[in-house]
Amino acid sequence: MKFHNTIRKKLLLVTSLIFSSVSFSINAEPLKVGYSDWPGWVAWEVAIEKGMFKEAGVEVEFEWFDYVASMDAFAAGKLDAVTMTNGDALVTGATGASNVAIIINDYSNGNDMIVGAPGIESIKDLKGKKVGVEIGFVGHLLLLNALEKNGMTEADVELVNVPTNETPQVLASGDVSAIVAWQPNSGQALTSVPGSKKIYSSADEPGLIYDVLAVSPSSLSANKVAWSKVVDVWYQTVAYILDPATQDEAVSIMAARVGVTPEEYKPLLAGTKILTLEEAKGFYAKGEGFKSIYGSSKIADDFNLKYEVYKEAQDIDAYTDPSLTMAK
Repeated sequence: MKFHNTIRKKLLLVTSLIFSSVSFSINAEPLKVGYSDWPGWVAWEVAIEKGMFKEAGVEVEFEWFDYVASMDAFAAGKLDAVTMTNGDALVTGATGASNVAIIINDYSNGNDMIVGAPGIESIKDLKGKKVGVEIGFVGHLLLLNALEKNGMTEADVELVNVPTNETPQVLASGDVSAIVAWQPNSGQALTSVPGSKKIYSSADEPGLIYDVLAVSPSSLSANKVAWSKVVDVWYQTVAYILDPATQDEAVSIMAARVGVTPEEYKPLLAGTKILTLEEAKGFYAKGEGFKSIYGSSKIADDFNLKYEVYKEAQDIDAYTDPSLTMAK
């Protein structure tokens, strides 16, 4: 009996070591997230700096990228997740990198804008004029929305294809009467061209541009508990940013990440509607139009098809998983 008990204890020890080894191997690699320069994503820096992930018991490695480079890294399988707009999530998926939005971080609330040159006071003043915009990207969609709201169509203006980061220089050159850009490029255009002004922005159509954390389905399936903790950390971060008692510190952390002063950064934060948990749940409800991420993504899908960004309509539901958010 003593011999059998000894063998049994050894077997239990070996089994325990095996399971410990398996557990270690599963958790050895942190979740890898690519993020870039947009207030709703720079917000993650607050969670990093304040040790919120460690406190939540989840290991996450954030990698800083230029926006397009982050999507390329995700498509190449180098990341578990990436921060994207809902429209760009469709483009990324259509070209082979499946993804699903588990968090709606925010919607653009003024940071994306159409900036008119001196003498351009409204969208209607653009009739017959040249507009600099990166064709096929989200600024193009914003422009179409502005034209439609003013009883105009794309045929009423002449589009000049300009990379978004070059729009301030193009407006300053006088070659166009307006540009479409997001912060910080839109702000640079306003400051570099005396007499220029904002004539339309994403604040005029809330929900046109949602910003999300998009996760690869395989990583979500394999690490659902860990991703649920990431969702918890996000809403802890939101509370920290929105609380008047801690907002100044949060803004300082975010400003340092992108190399500007807190005073310069605060207006950028104001142009981003960072969503509370209850607000996000509301936008996860299925519906048509911009008040639902599903409706907004359907409009983006129609736009992408029209401009041949990709050739087949996307399954909008497949890009959205509200379950972790709704469970909170």
